[in-house]
Amino acid sequence: MEKYISLPLKEEDIRSLKAGDMVFLSGELYTARDAAHKRIYEAIQSNQNLKIPLDGITLYYMGPSPARPGKVIGSAGPTTASRMDKYTPTLLNLGLKGMIGKGKRSMEVKQAMIKNKAVYFAAIGGAGALLSQAIKSVVIVEYEDLGTEAIRKLEVENFPVIVVIDSDGTDLYDNYNGEMK
Repeated sequence: MEKYISLPLKEEDIRSLKAGDMVFLSGELYTARDAAHKRIYEAIQSNQNLKIPLDGITLYYMGPSPARPGKVIGSAGPTTASRMDKYTPTLLNLGLKGMIGKGKRSMEVKQAMIKNKAVYFAAIGGAGALLSQAIKSVVIVEYEDLGTEAIRKLEVENFPVIVVIDSDGTDLYDNYNGEMK
């Protein structure tokens, strides 16, 4: 089923999403990869304030290539989500509601998603140039020294993703039968 959803995710949107749904996201999301996740986790452990509001946000596991003239961002494809798994349950417990990446997630992440009613989306790997067309603005908000791994705030319009794990824990990768909804 195709759905159009505004970010930040609302509780009723999260409940309505099912593994296999094609979703077009519009609104605000943040990027964070390995190095940023490590810093966020360390900041949380030492009770430092973060510049991003974890409560209710969606994180996109992505580090863009440089923008070409006239563009707001370069290629913006997803990175492998499992590299963030050791940090993700903590972020989910602090209010993270959505994640976008590619690949499978650990059982600990799935359990934290069920507990905190969150959703994991996949963006199509290898389609970074296409995905970048849905990104309307980009602002670096934290860890600029990390370069492509800095945390960015993106404004997206009809950003295409697929629900891989829904808030009930149904995992498309575990349950795929050759048909899309």
